Amino acid sequence: MQFLILYVDRLIGKDIPIPIIIELILTNLAYMVVLAAPMAVLVSTLMAFGKFSELNELTALRSAGINPLAIIRPVLLASIILSIFLVWFSNNVLPEANNKARSLFIDIRLKKPGFELEPNIFYNGIDGYIFLVDEINPETDSLYGVTLFQEPSNARDRAFIKSNRGFLKSEGTNGLSLILEDGEMIRFLTSKAGQGRQNQELTKFEKYRITFDLSDLEFSRSNPEQRSRSDRTMSAQAMSVVVDTLKKEIRDYEVEVAEFSSYKSFYKVSEEPENQNKNLFTLPFEVDTMDALPQSNLFTLSTLKTKEFRDRALRTSVSRFEDHKSKIENINSNMLWRLKRVNKYLVEIHKKFSIPFACIVFVLLGAPIGIMTKRGNFGYAAIISAVILTIYWISIIQGEKLADRLFISPFWGMWGFNVIFSGVGILLIIHLMTDLRPTKLFPKR
Repeated sequence: MQFLILYVDRLIGKDIPIPIIIELILTNLAYMVVLAAPMAVLVSTLMAFGKFSELNELTALRSAGINPLAIIRPVLLASIILSIFLVWFSNNVLPEANNKARSLFIDIRLKKPGFELEPNIFYNGIDGYIFLVDEINPETDSLYGVTLFQEPSNARDRAFIKSNRGFLKSEGTNGLSLILEDGEMIRFLTSKAGQGRQNQELTKFEKYRITFDLSDLEFSRSNPEQRSRSDRTMSAQAMSVVVDTLKKEIRDYEVEVAEFSSYKSFYKVSEEPENQNKNLFTLPFEVDTMDALPQSNLFTLSTLKTKEFRDRALRTSVSRFEDHKSKIENINSNMLWRLKRVNKYLVEIHKKFSIPFACIVFVLLGAPIGIMTKRGNFGYAAIISAVILTIYWISIIQGEKLADRLFISPFWGMWGFNVIFSGVGILLIIHLMTDLRPTKLFPKR
């Protein structure tokens, strides 16, 4: 429903076939499956183990000598199987679904609105014509007070047509005839010479017929495979190939930078990404005027006999320096762009595994929390799930942004909170199994 509300304005008024709309909804459900599965695991785990503890079944098991881990193990195994399925789904089904959904969106956006006249509203959906109708009888498709503006083309002149009555007649799937009665037409005749005054021709008619080609208004689908793919429409294997290509280009740039190593005594290059737009180079001397001879510990101009030679040598040195400066800046900019692209693809690769792995994490975390809360109703599960999921999804979104900006590695951006939540869940399970508390780790003296 949220999807339909967001995109209903792109679907209304375009005569999109119902199967196309259903396909569009189904292809957009794919990414919801990947996100909804971990949420469902957390809520159901909290409710199941909360109810288990609420009915004092845990106490009965402990009195029978059964470890609480025994009841968590089957659920944990089921979450592992679900995670494996979601990894396959995210890597094979989701990219193709995203690609088809993206292609359908583009086709729908390019689709012209269907032929639909409304009283006292200009309609220009058919190329070369503008319609204006005073009144429409929906039962008989009769039109009253029809005004038609005909734009010029190679086959017809510009014309102004006005009729008292008219009606529409279908001519197959791609044709439509407009039959006008009791009207007149003013045509603006084009002179053969193309110069001089334009002649006008007034014609009165009892019946006049115009046939329109509606093939342009028909919805046409493009081949999704012919469109370029983004990181959201590629599998992990395809993105790995792109990452390897970008890394090879980065290594080539590093080799190119090494060729300038002999000039390091003349300039200083900043290796920090945030300084890429600043002045990265400094001359070993200052040039104020050509009359003042610069003094430098790197070279001297005093061996040149004339001022002309000294000025020429100085201008040549500065020109070569600026040339090397520009080349190094371009190389640094290209390397930085490729590094960001590498991180962006690596983030998507890790995401295909980290989000499905959250099913396992939420069982490790949800089972002990559900047992300790001793509440198995949906209200408690919803509140606790909302808090945990909010923290988790914020961490995923911020981790992706930080990794894209090269502040952290893609691995920690996508797996950081999985590691933290898993650690917390394991500690809670150990607490349930051994009744271990932090105060027991540090006994009072």
